Formats: sequence, C-alpha cells, structure tokens
Amino acid sequence: MSSNVVPLSGFKTPFVTSSRWSDINYTEGHLHEGANATRAPGNKFAEATAYEMFNKEYEPYPAWGPPNEVPISKKDIEAIFIDLMEIFGFQEDNVKNSFDLMMRLLDSRASRMSPSHALKLIHADYVSGINANFRKWYFGAMLDVDDDIGFASSKSCNTTLEEREAYWVSNMTNIGVHECTNHIALYIMCWGEAANIRFMPECLCFIFKCCCDSYYFIKEEGISKPLSNSFLDHTIKPLYEFYYNQCYITVNGIPQRNNKDHKDIIGYDDMNQLFWYRKGLERICLSENNTKLMSFPPRERYSKLNKVVWKKAFRKTFYEKRSWLHVISNFNRIWIIHISMFWYYTSFNAPSLYAKNYRQAFNNKPTTKAILSIMSLGGAIAAALTLFSVICELIFVPRTWPGAKPVLKRIVFLSTMLTANSLPTWYLLSESDQRQTATELTIATIEFVFSIITVVYLVITPSGQLFNSNIVDHRRETFSHKSFVSNFYKLNGSSRLTSVGMWCGVFFSKFVESYFFLTLSLRDPIRELGMIKISKCTGDYLFGAILCQYQAWILLFLILITDLVLFFLDTYLWYIVWNTVFSVCRSFYIGVSIWTPWRNIFSALPKRIFSKIICGNLKSIRAKVAVSQIWNSIVIAMYREHLLSLEHVQNLIYREIRIEGSEDKAFLKEPNFFVSHEDQSLSFGLFTQPSEAQRRITFFAQSLATPMPSVTSSSSTPTFSVLIPHYGEKIILALKEIIREEEKYSNITLLEYLKLLHPLEWSCFVKDTKLLAEEFATDTSSTGNSMVDNKQDLPYYCVGYKVATPEYITRTRIWASLRAQTLYRTVAGFMNYSRAIKLLYDVENPQYEDEDDEYIRLEKAAVMALRKFRIVISMQNMKHFDSNENENKEFLLRAYPELQICYLDHDIDPQSSELVYYSSLIDGTCLLSETGDRDPKYKIRLPGNPILGDGKSDNQNMAIIYTRGEYLQLIDANQDNYLEECLKIRSVLNEFEEVQLPLDPIGPDNSGTDYSHPVAIVGTREYIFSENVGILGDVAAGKEQTFGTLFARTLAHVGGKLHYGHPDFLNVIFMTTRGGCSKAQKGLHLNEDIYAGINAITRGGRIKHCEYMQCGKGRDLGFGSILNFCTKIGAGMGEQMLSREYFYLSSELPLDRFLSFYYAHPGFHINNLFIILSISMLLLVGVNLSALVSESVICEYDRFRPITDPRKPPGCYNLIPIVQWLERSIYSILIVFSIAFIPLAVQELTERGFYKAISRLGKQFASLSPTFEVFVCRIYAQSLAGDIASGGAKYIATGRGFATVRVPFSILYSRYATESLYFGVFCGVLVLFCSLVMWKLPLIYFWSTAAGLLLSPFIFNPNQYSPNQFLKDYKHFLFWIFSGNSKARLNSWSQFSKMRRARQVGVKRRTANIDLDMAHNVRVSRMLAFITDAALQSSIILGVGCAYLFANSQNEIRGAMPSNSVLRILIVAYGPIAVNVIILLVFQIISMITGPIISLIFPWYPSIIAFFCRILGLLSHVIGFHLLCYLQNYDFSTTILGFLLACCLVNLLFIFLRVLLSKEFSHDCSNRAWWSGKWLTSGLGCHIITQIPREFLCKVMEMSEFSLDFTLGNALFFIQVPIILIPYVDTWHSLMLFWLHPNQQLRPPIIAKRERRKVFWNFVLCSTLFLFMLLLSTSIVTFPLVLDKALDFSFDEYAPPFLMDLMQPYSAKLARKGLHANLVKTYY
Repeated sequence: MSSNVVPLSGFKTPFVTSSRWSDINYTEGHLHEGANATRAPGNKFAEATAYEMFNKEYEPYPAWGPPNEVPISKKDIEAIFIDLMEIFGFQEDNVKNSFDLMMRLLDSRASRMSPSHALKLIHADYVSGINANFRKWYFGAMLDVDDDIGFASSKSCNTTLEEREAYWVSNMTNIGVHECTNHIALYIMCWGEAANIRFMPECLCFIFKCCCDSYYFIKEEGISKPLSNSFLDHTIKPLYEFYYNQCYITVNGIPQRNNKDHKDIIGYDDMNQLFWYRKGLERICLSENNTKLMSFPPRERYSKLNKVVWKKAFRKTFYEKRSWLHVISNFNRIWIIHISMFWYYTSFNAPSLYAKNYRQAFNNKPTTKAILSIMSLGGAIAAALTLFSVICELIFVPRTWPGAKPVLKRIVFLSTMLTANSLPTWYLLSESDQRQTATELTIATIEFVFSIITVVYLVITPSGQLFNSNIVDHRRETFSHKSFVSNFYKLNGSSRLTSVGMWCGVFFSKFVESYFFLTLSLRDPIRELGMIKISKCTGDYLFGAILCQYQAWILLFLILITDLVLFFLDTYLWYIVWNTVFSVCRSFYIGVSIWTPWRNIFSALPKRIFSKIICGNLKSIRAKVAVSQIWNSIVIAMYREHLLSLEHVQNLIYREIRIEGSEDKAFLKEPNFFVSHEDQSLSFGLFTQPSEAQRRITFFAQSLATPMPSVTSSSSTPTFSVLIPHYGEKIILALKEIIREEEKYSNITLLEYLKLLHPLEWSCFVKDTKLLAEEFATDTSSTGNSMVDNKQDLPYYCVGYKVATPEYITRTRIWASLRAQTLYRTVAGFMNYSRAIKLLYDVENPQYEDEDDEYIRLEKAAVMALRKFRIVISMQNMKHFDSNENENKEFLLRAYPELQICYLDHDIDPQSSELVYYSSLIDGTCLLSETGDRDPKYKIRLPGNPILGDGKSDNQNMAIIYTRGEYLQLIDANQDNYLEECLKIRSVLNEFEEVQLPLDPIGPDNSGTDYSHPVAIVGTREYIFSENVGILGDVAAGKEQTFGTLFARTLAHVGGKLHYGHPDFLNVIFMTTRGGCSKAQKGLHLNEDIYAGINAITRGGRIKHCEYMQCGKGRDLGFGSILNFCTKIGAGMGEQMLSREYFYLSSELPLDRFLSFYYAHPGFHINNLFIILSISMLLLVGVNLSALVSESVICEYDRFRPITDPRKPPGCYNLIPIVQWLERSIYSILIVFSIAFIPLAVQELTERGFYKAISRLGKQFASLSPTFEVFVCRIYAQSLAGDIASGGAKYIATGRGFATVRVPFSILYSRYATESLYFGVFCGVLVLFCSLVMWKLPLIYFWSTAAGLLLSPFIFNPNQYSPNQFLKDYKHFLFWIFSGNSKARLNSWSQFSKMRRARQVGVKRRTANIDLDMAHNVRVSRMLAFITDAALQSSIILGVGCAYLFANSQNEIRGAMPSNSVLRILIVAYGPIAVNVIILLVFQIISMITGPIISLIFPWYPSIIAFFCRILGLLSHVIGFHLLCYLQNYDFSTTILGFLLACCLVNLLFIFLRVLLSKEFSHDCSNRAWWSGKWLTSGLGCHIITQIPREFLCKVMEMSEFSLDFTLGNALFFIQVPIILIPYVDTWHSLMLFWLHPNQQLRPPIIAKRERRKVFWNFVLCSTLFLFMLLLSTSIVTFPLVLDKALDFSFDEYAPPFLMDLMQPYSAKLARKGLHANLVKTYY
C-alpha cells in the first residue's frame, strides 16, 4: 500500500439499514411466558413492575419519547437486543437487565439534551470517543493494523498513528444510530454476563471486538446460524476457570485455597495485561495444533474462543515478591531526597572525621577541596539508589512482557553518573599533600555542582522517564503504557500552584529545621566521639579489649543511624503542618470555616435554599411557599427521627397565619431564628444543650453559604444509584438484643446504653409514643383520664412501650436500630434521596397543585423518584440467612418496596451434581413463592462461585450490573444520610461536569481539554456519628474526620486524592469500562477501594471532593475493633506496596504529585514504622551511652568555652554534648507524636470554634488518648512489617457494636502479646537501665511509651478496674495458661503458642481430622521471614551486647582481670534451655509409661504432667536470673541488661530452630499426644515418626515462651494493683472511657441473694489466690537478695569453682565516674 493512501480503518462498522430487525417476532420464541410477554413491543424488556403499582400507567423511559422524536425507537432497540441474544446465546435475564440499563442511560442523558446527542455521547463513552477505554485499547493493541493488513504484515505498515486516528474519527462520526445502538447493547450484554472477568477491562474489550467482527460478518453474509449457544460457557467460563485454578486446588473432592503467594499466582491484572499489546495477543493459541488465534481472520475468532488454551497464553507481568526491595524501588526519590541531603548536611558538619591528623587543641579544619569532595558523594548516593531501584525493576517486571520498559540505557547512564560522582573524590583524597591547588579546587567545585545537578535531576525525573526525552508519546510501543498507566491529568492554574507551593514550603521548612535542630546538633557529638580513644578498658576474656576500645565509634554509628531516621520523620511533621495550613486557607476560600467573614447564615438561609436547592424562576410569593415546603419537610423529618420535640417543631417551622376578618387571606410566618438571631442563634434558647438536630441544621446552613454548582430541574437530573455491600452486618436489632445484656462480660443492656447516649432523643421518642397511645385509646373510645402518673409511665421510659404489641415493639427496635450501626439505619438514611427527589419535584412543579386528585400529584413525584434513583443492596449471604435474618430482610422490603436486593443464589445441576451459581435480584414487588422466598426479577447464571477474593469487591461486582444511571454512590452498611443533605444531590452530580458536553465527543478538538480527562470520582465529607460514645469512638472519629475532610480538601485540589470507598460517587461508564469500583485478588487487594482510585488516576480520570455535602458514618468503638481495623489497614498497605499500581505511580508521577501520593498514603504507614524504629534506636543509643557514661570520667562542659581549651579533669571524655543530643532527639520524637493532634485541633477550630476545639482535645488528653496513639502506632508498624516479611494479610471483621463488653485478660494478652507487649517489655527494660545509670527528665517519655505499650489494652477495657472482675480475670488467666493439654481448647495458651509458631512456619492443608480451628491458613514466605527476623534480632543483640560488654569492661580500672561476660551470658541464656531439655525428656518417658493408663481413669493427668513440667522450666529460668544477679555482684542495672541480652539470644536460637520445623497441623493431636503419651492412638498415622522429634523441638521453645508469658502476665496484673486501690477507680475509669456522668454510668446488674453469696465467696477465693501468687512471686524474686544482703548469707562458700571464673571481678566504683550535677558549667 502506498504511503499516500489512507488505509481502511480498523473496527469498520458498515452502515446497514434498520430493516434487518423489522421482521423480528416479538411475542413468540424470544420471551418466556409471563407478565412481560403481554406488553407492547418496545416495553417487553422494560423493568416496569414498580410502575405497575400506580393507578395510572407511566412510561418508564419518558425522555426517550415517541418514535418520531428519537433517532431510534424502543422497538428497534429491543429488536437489536433480541437479535444479539439469539446470535451469541446471551441469557434472557441478562438481556432484560441490559436493556433496562441502557434505556435508563438513554433516558437520563436525553432528559437534559437531545436524544440523538445523548445516544452519540453514550456511544462515545463506551466505544468511539476520546475517553472511551475501548478506543485506547484498540489502537494500543494495534487492532487497527490487524483489521487492515493483519499482524503478520504489521512491519510493512507505513501509516502513522495520527492518520489512523483521523480515519477512526471520520468513520465513527458517520456511523448510523442503529450501529451505535448495536455497539452499546453488545458491550453492555458482554459486560453484564462477564462476572469476574469484569475486573479485566481490556480482556472485555477483546471479547467485544471479537463479537463485533463475527456479528457484522454474518449479517453481511446473511448467515442465520447462532455463533454460540451460550455466551457464558463459550467465552467467559474458560477464563474464569483459569483464574479459579490459580486460586484453588481440589483435595479429596473439596476445593481449598492453595498456599501460593502473589508472585506465583497469575492474577486478574496479569491476565488483563496480556491484551494490552500486540505481542500479548499473539500468544493466544488454540488447542488444535497450537494455532495462534490472531492468525485467523477477525470474523472467525469469536467461534474459536472456547478452544483457546489460556494456560499457555497467560503469564506473570509483575512479580509481587515479598521484599522490602519494593519499598526501596518504588519510593527511591524519597530516599534520594533524604539520604543525599543528610549526607550533605552531616558531611559538612563532620569535618573532624576527615581532617588530616585532627587535634582538638588546634581544631584543624580540612581543606575546601576535601569538604566539597566529600559532600559531592551525595550525588553518588543518589545515583547508586536510582541504579539499585532500576535493578529491582529487573526483578519485579519480567523482560518477556511487552510493556516492560528497557533498563539497559538507564543502567549505563546511571553507572556513568555514579562513576562521575565518585572518581574525583577518590582522586582528590588520595593526595597525601594537605595543600590544595587551584586545579584541585576547581575539580572539587565542578564535582560538587555536578553532584547537586545529579540529585536534582534524579529527584525531579520519575525513574520510568530517565534519559528518555526523545521518546514520542504517540509511538506505538508506548501507547498502551501511556493510556493505561501514565495518562495523568495535568494540574493547571491554582491547583498546580498549590501543589508546587505546598511542597516547596514543606521542604524549605524541613531543610532549615533539620539543619539547625538535627544535623548541626551532631557537630559536637561527632567531634567528641571521633576523638575518644578508650585504652584503659580490660575487656572480655574471649574478645579482649577490641569491642570496648571501639565503644565510642559504635555509639557514633548508632547516633548517625538514629539521626537519619529522625531526618525522615520530621518531613512528615512538616507535611502535616503545611497541609493543614493550605487546607485551612482553602476552607476560608470556599467558606466552610466559621471564622470566614460571612455572617447571617441563618437569616440568609431561606434565600440560599431558594437559590441553591430549588430550580426554577418562581414568583416571589411562590418562592416563599417553596422554601417553606423544603424547610418544614426538613424539620418534620428530624421530628420523625425523634431528634426534635413538638415544642422544637413549633418554633422551627413556617406557619400559615390567617388574617383576621378574612377567611381566604393568609400569610406565611417565618421561624423566629431566621429573623431575630445571627450565627449563634441555635445556641440560645432553642436548644439548651448540643444535640444532633442542632449540628445538622448548623451544617446545612453553613454548607449553603459555600460555592455550589447550579442545579437543574428534577426531570433533567441524572439518574444515579446507591450500592451497599452486605455480608453479616445487623439488619435491624431484635428485641432480645436490645433489652438483654450482650454477653456475660457486659453489665448493661443495649437499650439502657443508648438511652444514656441519647437522652433527649429517647425523651422525644417516649413523648411521641405516649401521644400515639393516647390517640389510639381515644380512637377506640377508651374512657378515663388520658394523663397517667409517673408510675404508670415507667414502662415507657424503660422499654418505650406499655403494651407489648408488635407495633410498639417494632417502634422500639427501629429507634435503637437507627442509633446503632445497622443496615436499616443505612437504608433509611439513603432512601432520603427518594424523598428529596419527590419533594423537589413537587415544589418545582406548582402547576400540578391544581390537580383534583392529590394522590395523582404524589404519584407523579413517586414516579420521578423511581426514574431518577435506585438503591441496591448486595446481600451475598442471603441464601444462608436464618429465620430471624429473613424476617428482618422482609421487613426492609415491606418498608421500602423499591429497594433492590441482589444475592448469590445456587442450585445443584441434576446432570453434573455440581453447584450452579446465580446472581439474582429481588425487590418489594416480587411475588412470594410457596417456600416463602421471593421470585427473583433477574436470575443470571454465573461461571462459578464469584467470591474468589476477600469478599467485598466480589460482592460489589456481583451487584453492580443491577445499578442504574450515570453515577453510582458506594456506601458501607454502617452509614447514614439525612434529608437536608439529600436535597443537595443535584449539585453533587453536577460536579461531574457533564451537564454541558461537546457536540462532537469523537473529534481531536477535545484532546487536552477537561473533557479528555473526565471526572471519575467525586468524594464527599463524612460525619462520624460515633464520636460522642467515649474516648475510643472519638479518637477513631477524629482520625476519619481529619483524613476524610481536612486532608481530602487539599489532596483533591492538588490531584492526590484517591478512592477510599464510602461515600464516593463514581462515573459509572468511566469506571465500569476500566475494571469496576474495586479490585479483587485475594490478599493483594485487601484494601480494595483504593485501587479503583489509582485506576481512575492512571487512566486519565479526575477525582474531586465537595465540602457542602456530608453523610453519616459509623466507626469502630472498642479497643479491639479499632486495632483490628488498624491491623487490616496496615497489612493492606503492605500488600499495596507489593502491587504494580504503586510501582506505576511511583515511576511515572511528576514530583509534586508523587510526594502528595506518597505522604498521604504509604508515607503515613512508613512514618509509623520510622517512629517505632526511632524509639528502638534511641533506646539502643541510650543504653550504649549510659554504659559509656557509667564507666567514664566525664569532662566539665561549657558550651560557650572554645573547644580548643584543655579538658578538665585530665583524661576525661566530653560526653555532655552526646547526652544533650539524646535529650534533644527525645524531644523531637515527642513533637512528632504531638503533631498528630494538630489536624484535629485545626479541624475543630475552623469548623466548630475555639471552645469546641479546646474541650475536645482536653477530653482526649484527660482520657489518655496519647497512650492509645502510641499503641496504635505500634500496631500499624507491626502489621505493615509483618505483612511484607511473611504475608498473612486478610480481611478482619472489626465489629461495629458498642464497647460495653469487658474483654477477658487472656484474650487481650493473646491478641497483643506479639504485636506490642513484648516490645513494651523490651523498651521498659532498656529505659530502666538508662534511668538507673543516667537519669534525665526526657526519659519520662520512654517510660510513658513503655507503659502505653504494656497497659493500653487494659486501660481501655470497660470495667477493667472493678475489683471483682479484676480478680476473676486473674483466675481465668491461670486457667488459660495451663489449659489445653488434656483436650483441645481454642482459648488456651497452648493454642496461642501454636498460632504464634504457625505465623512463622505456616499451616498444613486442612484434613478431615480437625480439633482446633487455626483461624486461617497462614501463608508464609519462610525464608524472607527467617532473614528478616534473624537480621532484626541480630541487630538488637549487637546493640544491647555492646552496651552490656562495655558495662562489664572495667574501664579505668588498673590491674583488673578480664571478665567472662560472653561466656556468662551464654550460660545464663542457654543453661535453662539445657535443663528444660532434660526435664522434657524425663517427663516424656513418664507420660509414655504412665499416661495411657492413668489418663483413662483421670482425664486431667496430661494437664498435671504439663503443669509440673512447665513450672520446673519456669524455675530454671528464675534460677538463671538469680544466677546472673549473683555473677554480676548484685549490680541490678547490669543484671537486667544482661538478662535482656540473654532473652534476645534465646529468641535468636528459636528463630534458627523454627527453620527446622515443618508446617503446623490444623489439629492439636501432637500436643496432647506429647503430654498424654498416647502417640499410637493420636490419629497421626505415619506422621508419628516425624512428629515426635518435631514436637520435642516445639516443647523446648514452649518451655521458655511459657516462662516469659507467665511472668509477664503476672507482672501486668501486679502492676495494676496500685490502680485498683484508688478509691472509686472504677467510676473514674468509666468516666474516662465513656464520658458519662457518674450518675449515668454503667452499673453492675442486680442479682439474687443466693447469687450474691456465690459472688462473694468467689471474690474471697480469687483474692486469696491473687495475694498468694503476689507474695510467692515477690518472695521468689527477692529471696536470694534478702539472704545475701539482710542475712549475710555467703553464696561464695557454696558456689562451685567454675562459677567463680564467671564472676564479674569486683571493683569499687570510682566516684568521679558517671554524670554529676556540677558537670555543666557556665564561665562566659
């Protein structure tokens, strides 16, 4: 083909007249018998059952008017659907659903533009337009070339992409309306039946393309034979089965999840990316002779899809390997910024380290060339980091994938940059001459400038774009990458200025502060530690004096690492500060702050309601009536929700006042507060105390004073839906759940607690109920006084009713359900959209008020609501509901008949006996069958079980086909909405900027405009209605408010906001053609919502945030549920860091947007990790510094004295600057923690005022919320690190109930021991050593941190300090720690130990013999977990070990003998383990001989064996501790440090031993067989041979672990004894947790006299046991010390000789050693 000839366009759709559909029979052969069969052509597929409830007949799609007014009639559209159904074998219910979906889209668009334009725009959005995902895929995969000359001849194609796109535009502009309709219908039906394949948008595009090619061929050829009998089986099921087999295997006929990690699973994204490129499509082969599918003509490909061997086609396109390399690679620009700048700062302030022959007396400086040359290595660091990230890209992105970017060029250039930044330094510093020449100075200067240029270039340029300036965006090789990965919307104007300005402010502040506060303060410590030469230490017998001589350098290394961590931390601090500043400025700009200088928000409210809520040019008198209708409806809605009393209603509503003397004349009187009060009117008189109604009215008034898009009429409002996924959440509370205690650990019923939380609303409810009862009594002609006395009213105030009729019981249930986190509350709230549409339609159409029949007027409003709004609940588990849940579901459907419920149905195929799954839909109009179930409107067969992921995303995907309209709001089942907020829905939908759309959506003129980057997501504010239920609810609410409002405001403006699920609105066509509203690969997409936001951003969408609308949102209220949520989020972030989405964003985003993305998402979690790391590092610095201080003579210090002055006393070490640096660093960590409260304070200050901000923060601090924040920080960090190291991320049902239940100590301990308690003990021991040796006031921070880590689970546990419950808890703890050895117990220490071990070694597949549920099959990357744990533990051992060895090094002691510190600590660490081995072997022999016989008579015999064995093991460790005390000459500080080191050594040994262990069984047979000796009858079979030695290793580890847990558990109880002894501590504690007045607090239940006696004796027993254990523990710990010190008992006389060699040589402590008060002096 010559170059001047325009090639035939790909995707050519010939113009064919509509006559092909004219002969289709509408009544026979196409529809099953039923209601639809009797409808007229064009309405057979219409979903009109809801309309049939009305008296009049209404058209379901009125905007798609008569045939002569629309480009294609409904009859022809229906004919197209029938034709496609027959040809491809689509399911009839899918066809019906797709037809209604398409017609609703057409009706929605045509309601605000011409029908022809509407059809063209929808076609453009799906297929032909500049935004269409299909169009981008079509050119990216080179299908245009394939349609023209075929892939085989693609190299001979000489036409450019621009020429082909131009022909596409020409072809699609001239396409006929029938072809447009055909494309849309075919795509929607393919999508509707695609099931899980909907997560793969480009795969769906390929299927659609194959369908189109085959369809038009058979139409042109006149072939009438169907292409497939079942589209699902022919096309979708093979793809589904391939993915299913990736996730599941079959064991004994039962499907089970495999244990593969993500890197070994070909997931949805891997499968989808096969279709991005031509080379990927060429891999698709058939089972016949391995023929390539693309070698067939396009018209034949669809018929071959069922013969494709997908296993050969798909491969991994990104390896989600569990490695910290992802963090280094993805965020390499963050590391470059910080490490390079830290190098510049530190090297400049450390001249003493590289000055030639530095002497303190002369303070000689290095040459300028040396300074510049050393600093220039910052460029080499940047190049090395970037080079390393590129090498990591080789690991994660396979080179065989066509989308992999070439790395050779980058590696060569980066290696060159690394060399160029390193060689001059080597050359300049290799010169021995101290003098510098001009040439050398010039070289050093050029090197330094080049270093700066290198750092700036590598920071500004994304790694994916390095050295690629010559690549043109429209090259075919990069078109798919540009379209699907890096099609970012470019910020313009104020958004760009804000983004760049904010980050300039952040880093300017950070670099200035870091230099003076962090790095400049290092100058003195570096100089002093670098000069210290320790030559008088004796050292250790094995290592000599090597370690102690280098103690100063070890300390310097630790300080530098710590300072680098702090250097990372303060960036996040400044990000919070500047983000808050910009957010506040924006709040003033848009007018949401109460400090904004607009006033009269209430007096101007009527005008704003008319201008911003109501559409239409109504006359002034009519305008006032319209406003009164709106306002009165809002007030009455609040009254019906029992937020207002009748008195409030009378003061708030408009009233009609009759003019005296005239019956016909009247006027409307405004409420008083509109005209007589200003901003704070609601605070005076109307509401005596803050209430929910006051909050809602205030926000409504404030929001209308902000800029809002203008509204359109009700009839032209876009159609939208609400989607609510539901699994196991409460639908509506049952009566027994309300009036009965939740469980045995709860002291109050739910109803009583709700009455305490909402006293005003309960009072309104009771008054309303009494009025209703009186009215009912009057209607039934009751006699007597209607007013009852207080005694008769008591039932009303107790349970809400006097007579237990179903009506009154239901009212109480509804009242409670609307104040809990129930599905009923969510549905009732979001059905206010329907009420709002009805109200607005009625107000804006006054012409209908003249209707004779008011019912017809209301009917028209109801029809409008049905047309414009739909709410869908996805109840995936409805098939398994019990009778109560089914009753509650039916209650919902009776209350809201228009409610749509999608559920997962299944039948058994009689032929194959396999389960066949269906996605079914019901509503309140569906008929009830004989079984009591409703007949579904739609029942669409699925290729298999759709729930293959973590649940929510699959649940949403199953139901999304039943949503309608252009927009979709995603809601969780614990949210709420309000009528006054729903009235703003038209403004929110107009945020999508689709009111006025271009006339030509296909042409190139739209390129680069906002239309080419449509609004994909609009987020709204959330009000956390759980903020007033106590400290934990308020903390959780505060975090949600600051992130969802304060930060979202700025992030949306600078392009950094993503999708976080609720309550965002989605552009349906944009999102559903790009993979849907979430992603669904199990584990990897645990935080499923955010991936939809990333998808939208990378594929060209925009995300906005509106401030004027809010939804209610419930949050976790209990300590456990909040931390479960944190664990889920933290582990989910670990999975995100492994994902390809983070790689794409990090390697493609421009710098400012990359920083916004990083610090708003992964940076928060990495910051938590750095906080915990900084605490550990500072403590390691502290113990090493304390050891150095305690064994050194310290110089007098005066910071104003010249450093060249002689030091006093002679031979001293100047350690005061190091001590002061440590103090300053502790303060910096404290500031970082404190800064977390700034956003909440500013949020409250700007939106609620100074008093609210102070009172809320005051209550939080008084309730010890900082302690809780420390604990949460640890949970976040542990979850993130644990997931990256070993995996195991899973969905955790956090629970949304009220936190009134006391959680037993054993459950709290087993839940948080590994996450926090062990780390708290580690921190506590280190800070104790520091305090004993080197006390400083800032160490209080570490004490509070350790206390928070150890005590937070118990401080925030309801009724924790009730003496009776506390002592009972101790008894249960002892039972828990000794149980589980005779019979399987899930809640036992044995099971806790087994689960802890399983997280390291994994779990074997489930077998039929299951005694204990392992909670979940743990999938572990064992090698990575081993390397991570071993490296971390080794680092801790080195840090603590150096301090311990130096503390025993006998520095400054002349003639001292070397100590045996290493051997001593090894014996103390491993000696008890050796003893435990002997104990275990002896008791195993005993149990094997006696166990099988005795346990038949005495079943608890194995528990007795285990008890004595473990007690002896505990004693061995106690003896080891006392032995260390004795060997350390009872030096307590060194003893505790040594014992901590011994524990770390034991832990390191166990890490290596766990490598030898096989995976855990799901049952507990091995444990019980060990203690009972019944190995032959254990049911282990041939596994006995391997299980005996394995269980022996496990028991060796368990003996030491038991000692730790037993000791720590008892210590935690004993530590809390002083709190128990505080008078009325339980009352104060409840006040702190629940913020309830003592008179309203939770009280223990009233019990019978006999029960009280039982409780009393139980209290006596528990207190006796507790006191006995307290005295016994105290005696065991102090007995040897008492013998030695008080009774002068000499252990030396009885000690064996070898122990004397292990003794620490006794030396009198020199008085001049250590810190003294008079060391810091001021002479100048």
